[in-house]
Amino acid sequence: MKISKEKKDKISEQILATLFLISPKPIFTSHIARELARDEEFIKKLLIDLNSKKLIKKINKNPKGKQYLRRARWALSEETYTAYKNRQ
Repeated sequence: MKISKEKKDKISEQILATLFLISPKPIFTSHIARELARDEEFIKKLLIDLNSKKLIKKINKNPKGKQYLRRARWALSEETYTAYKNRQ
């Protein structure tokens, strides 16, 4: 089953809104997927796309500075956070 670009854009907007509500705390892909009731792999693809557009940033290290092997946390970029904050 294929999802239209329009629906992917709406889900991406939901991802950004979720990250804004939790900001500045970065969260894991699984948490975002659970919040939006979506598949983790699908959400991961959308997160990577948003990261390539510089709307979010990927965090590969835990708070102690150790590199994650298979996980990533996500947070809004400074520009995106400012844009969302100004629209509120």
